[in-house]
This record gives sequence, structure tokens and C-alpha cells, in this order.
Amino acid sequence: MANKKISVNSKSRRLMIHETVTSYLFLLPFLIFFVGFVLYPMVMCIITSFFDATMGREDIFVGFGNYKELFADPVFWKALWNTMIIVVVSVPVTCVFSLWVASAISKMPVAATSAFRCIFYLPVVTGSVAVTMVWKWMFNNYYGIFNYIGTSTGLIDQNINWLGDPRFALGCIILILLTTSVGQPIVLYVSALDNVDKSLVEAAEVDGATQMQAFWKIKWPQIMPTTLYILVITTINSFQCFALIQLLTSGGPNNSTMTIMYYIYYNAFKLYRYGYGNAMGVILAIIIAILSAVQFKVGQEK
Repeated sequence: MANKKISVNSKSRRLMIHETVTSYLFLLPFLIFFVGFVLYPMVMCIITSFFDATMGREDIFVGFGNYKELFADPVFWKALWNTMIIVVVSVPVTCVFSLWVASAISKMPVAATSAFRCIFYLPVVTGSVAVTMVWKWMFNNYYGIFNYIGTSTGLIDQNINWLGDPRFALGCIILILLTTSVGQPIVLYVSALDNVDKSLVEAAEVDGATQMQAFWKIKWPQIMPTTLYILVITTINSFQCFALIQLLTSGGPNNSTMTIMYYIYYNAFKLYRYGYGNAMGVILAIIIAILSAVQFKVGQEK
């Protein structure tokens, strides 16, 4: 009897080892990709940030020299300020607008809901370059549609160089970013609202609760995990705003649209100051990590 138990335990142990090895073999391609293209570059970014690294010579160790220069760089602070403006404006507007649209279309028939989801998600799958080129044409200061409508209706006296004027350039960037950021949150909010317990909502309405009361007391707590995810992802995407700047303004005019991501690119791939660019990348990663942790903490408390 004892030998039989030992045999069963041995087979179970061998089966468990076999399943574990098989699982890791299936994960191996992803692990290789993660280590080679994510983990290793992250480690090298941190290490290189302590060096004066450029092309054509060996790296020179400078300790915290890149960070000292960074915090004394007025362009970096301007880029950080512009990035924070983009985040502070785009993140809450994206979340509120997406929730409002999702609440409206989730009450429509299934065919209409699906059609609107496709319409709002279309800019996401179209590609940032194509969408940006369309917006660049719309903002053109000679034949753009905004200037045409403005001058035709008398809203403006003459054509405005939207992307070349420091007063309007950053606002135009934020507007474009909003149109490309709401697609995924709308789809996620529609799914989250569909999963809300309808019996609780109906019971609250029978007891005399208004639609707003039913939303805040019943729907909002149930879609809070989705909201937290959207907040974190939208914040990260806003901090990493690069393609719009690269294609439209290159950080100008007068650094009015300079962001941290574009300033990293400018220093690393135009000035070949890899160490300085990596130092900015480390600071950006720390800022994003802190904000994400705060959002998770606040979201869990609610």
C-alpha cells in the first residue's frame, strides 16, 4: 500500500514538473523578447545616464553630471511644463468625454452602439501618422479648413498660423491628442457599463432614485476598475506624446510645444548625447511611476 502511494506521488510530481517545464517553454519566446528588448534597454538606460555617452569615442563616467545639467536646463523645464499641461488637460477631458459618450451610446440599439464604437475607434487603428497629416492640412494657415470656416463666418479677420503661433500651437496639439485618445476608453466604458448589474439599477429606480443618483451610487463603483485603468493608460500616453510633435511642430515655435519625449529624441538622436537623453528618460519614468502609484492608491481607496 505504501509503495502504491509513493508511486502515485512520484507520478504526480513528474507530471507537475513536466507541466511546469512545458509552460516555461511556451513562455520562452516572450521572455527572450522581454529581456532583450525591454529589460536590457531599461538597465542600459539607467547605466548610460551616468556617462557622457556619444558617437565616435568611449563613454566618460560623469556620475550625476547629466542630472545636474538637466535640472539647470531651461528647455527641459519648459518641456516638463508643456508635458504637464498636456497631461492635466487631456487626461480628465478624455475620461469625462469617453464616459459621457459611452453612457449615451450604450442605451442605443445594438447595431447603433456597434457603429458608434467603430467610428470613435477608427482614429486609433488608422495610424497616428495618417491622422496627424489630416490635422496638419486642417490647421494649414493658407488653405486649412479652420481658417476657411473662420474667415467665411467672420469669426476671425485673417488666417491664423495655428501651428506656428505660440499662443495656439500647444492647444492644437492637445486637441489632436484628444481625438486620437478617446477611442479605446469609449470601447472600454461601453463594455463596463454593459456589465453593470441591471437589477440593482432597476431596484434603485423603483425606490425613486434619479438617473444621476443611480449612476453615482451603483454604476460608478462598478466601473471604477475600468476608470482606473483608463486613467493610468491615458496618463502614460500623454506623457509619451511624440509623434504629433515630430510631425507637426518639432517642438516649436520657441519651444512652445516641446515635450519631454521629443526633447529626449532631440538630444539622443540629433545631438547624439545619449547619456543626457537617458537621464531625461529616467526622470520621465520616475514621474510616470509616481503618478501611476498615486492613481492606483486613490482608485483603491474609492
